[in-house]
Amino acid sequence: MTAQHPFAKYVAILARGKTKTRSLTLDEARDSMAMILRGEALPEQIGAFLMLLRLKEETPEEIAGFTLGARDAMALPKFPTVDLDWSSYAGKRRQLPWFILSVLLLAQNGVKVFMHGTEGHTEGRVYTRDVLQELDIPVARDLSDAADQIGLTNFAYLPLQGFCPDLQDLINLRPVLGLRSPVHSFARMLNPMNAAVTMQGIFHRGFMDIHAGAGLLLHQPLTVFRGEGGEIERRPNKPTIAWSTKSGSIVNEQWPALMSDGHVSADESMNVEKLRAVWQGQLDEYGEMSVIGTLAVALKLLGKADTTEDAQKLAKTMWDDRDQKWPGRVNESS
Repeated sequence: MTAQHPFAKYVAILARGKTKTRSLTLDEARDSMAMILRGEALPEQIGAFLMLLRLKEETPEEIAGFTLGARDAMALPKFPTVDLDWSSYAGKRRQLPWFILSVLLLAQNGVKVFMHGTEGHTEGRVYTRDVLQELDIPVARDLSDAADQIGLTNFAYLPLQGFCPDLQDLINLRPVLGLRSPVHSFARMLNPMNAAVTMQGIFHRGFMDIHAGAGLLLHQPLTVFRGEGGEIERRPNKPTIAWSTKSGSIVNEQWPALMSDGHVSADESMNVEKLRAVWQGQLDEYGEMSVIGTLAVALKLLGKADTTEDAQKLAKTMWDDRDQKWPGRVNESS
């Protein structure tokens, strides 16, 4: 008789039928993801596991456990202090990634930001890595390179492939399986440089409580909101509800719309050079309000302002006072 595979128990927990199926505990989720990333699960088991989770939808305990399991498998070293972890895993389809300017403005004002993400998993989207490269801003090769870049410019972007290629392989299963998997959710929570606070952007409202709940379980102060295209970017033509865990409990913050016209058409050209042009003074109401609005949420999370109103004012001042020399020019020789 063939002995049961060690990973089979985790598939079975999720597939016992309507009355016996249950969610994984945090410890079970942690162990199962560590097993996957250590190569201790078979491909058939991984596919079944991910799709069973997708069918039932993840819990905060599972997302927190998967995050811890991935960190265990990566055996992350310690890095110099980073202020803010910023994930970018969705890609943009209707609007340019204006949040990149928000992050560059934070860096210009002394905030150390580590950004990580992925690309290419969904057709028709513009991804952060490609945008940064087109705008002459270097992309880090690995975590050590990212730490060096943060030391020089207060900012670094590192693709997931550069610090956990096995997770990237799981994300690349999306066109094979036809659906996103929990990896798309918990990769955003990895915070590999152990930043003091993290920002999260989601597309579906139902994931806000999952991310916020996972943040509490991880003791990881964060702010999560429904961002444009699923990225960390306020839609200035719409009110925004942000869930924050910085206080050790979940607090809802209301951010008002910044534009009177609630309807904004999709950007048909998606010309990323427009980001550089707006930074250097070209007028674009939607772009500027998106940059300022997103920046305000980050400033509130970082403790730079006590109220949403003060954060909004400070963000506007920082935008108005920015050095309009394009930051990428400094790094062209890198």
